[in-house]
Amino acid sequence: MTLPAGFIASADAALPLHVVEKSGFAAWRDAQPAPVQAWLDAHRFDAGTASAQSWADADGRVAGAVIGVEDAHDPLAYAHAPRALPAGDWRVVSELDGGARRALQLGWGLGCYRFDRYKQHARPLPRLAAPAFDAETFDLLAACVRVRDLVNTPTEHMGPDELEAAAHAIAQAHGATVETIAGDDLLVQNYPAIHAVGRASHRAPRLIELRWGDASHPHVALCGKGVCFDTGGLDLKGAAGMRNMKKDMGGAAHALALAELVMARKLPLRITLLIAAVENAVGPNAFRPGEVIATRKGVSVEIDNTDAEGRIVLSDALTRACELAPDLLLDFATLTGAARIALGPDLPAMYANDETVAHDWLAAGQHVRDPLWRMPLWRPYLRYLTSGIADLANSSNTSMAGSVTAALFLERFVAEGTRWAHLDVYAWNDSDRPGKPAGGEAQGLRACFAMLKARAAA
Repeated sequence: MTLPAGFIASADAALPLHVVEKSGFAAWRDAQPAPVQAWLDAHRFDAGTASAQSWADADGRVAGAVIGVEDAHDPLAYAHAPRALPAGDWRVVSELDGGARRALQLGWGLGCYRFDRYKQHARPLPRLAAPAFDAETFDLLAACVRVRDLVNTPTEHMGPDELEAAAHAIAQAHGATVETIAGDDLLVQNYPAIHAVGRASHRAPRLIELRWGDASHPHVALCGKGVCFDTGGLDLKGAAGMRNMKKDMGGAAHALALAELVMARKLPLRITLLIAAVENAVGPNAFRPGEVIATRKGVSVEIDNTDAEGRIVLSDALTRACELAPDLLLDFATLTGAARIALGPDLPAMYANDETVAHDWLAAGQHVRDPLWRMPLWRPYLRYLTSGIADLANSSNTSMAGSVTAALFLERFVAEGTRWAHLDVYAWNDSDRPGKPAGGEAQGLRACFAMLKARAAA
């Protein structure tokens, strides 16, 4: 395999890097040479969370370093190292168990990430010797990078066409098939909701369907909201709200990366990936507040707000997924600001109609340190989506329970008896933090893969 950025295969000329938890720091310090002890004491280094300290030899050359970690099995515990250590090659000399070594490799890779399509970064990053890079960790890192790259790419280079091209590239690499229904063919083949949202753009809306796997294996359907840019439609967003709306295809990015990860790891599953790819634009044929639109399921929807468009395109994708009778249906969407108000930017909101699926996804998140939080499908709040002239409204005139009502809207398009979970993700870091650079972010992805891996092995 070609190692990711920030890694080298040989440890021969690499400098020693120690990994120390705070509870074991005193004993480790006492075992170091006196000059190193004095240097650590002078800098008041105590192996606290996300700390790092290097030291020099008698000639003033960097001779070694130590990083402090809080949880040796948390990838983000190591993610500060690539930005905190001097440039050069490093090899870990501390004894780490298999889980900690995998966490180190993933965290180091996440910490090295830089989106450089348009801007070159002059400062070289340190490199970690990884003569035995764990294959699954390699694929997990690639999936996280895939999400970041897709979300970070501006809309002029990541519209519905480019999202489709990404699906084709992944399919070709793993022996999957892709079919796309685009433009007015969406009406011919009964995907009217996707068409309604995307028809005002000069880029044709589409449904991208990727299929992979053995028909004898359990069938998992993955749906992603692929709104490649969201102006808000005629209910136009303000400048601040529109600024980062290139990220509104973050759900599609997650679903696409997860499908690629399942294929790369060759899990004994059958995958159907459905991406509703549109641009919610303003134009003379944009869908309007107060209109009633049709959906594939036959449920009529009154448009209360054109900025609640993600749930509309997902309605057709979810209906299509349920027609295939999957064993499990998962969807990912940057669906609501209300989820961010409730849980903040780092914690995705998970909804599920099945207790086992909810428990397994949450437990997997805790195990791999990729947290998410379950929110309630509180069905009495369906009253907020009541329409006087249609079966359902796409939004309401209250700010209460916005994330819950969005999930309830989606559930209306999930067939009875289908096990389903929905993840409302932010897919974004507002500021730079160790291992979480400003821009696109994968959230709940590693947890979902761990859940699927466990289910496939059961």
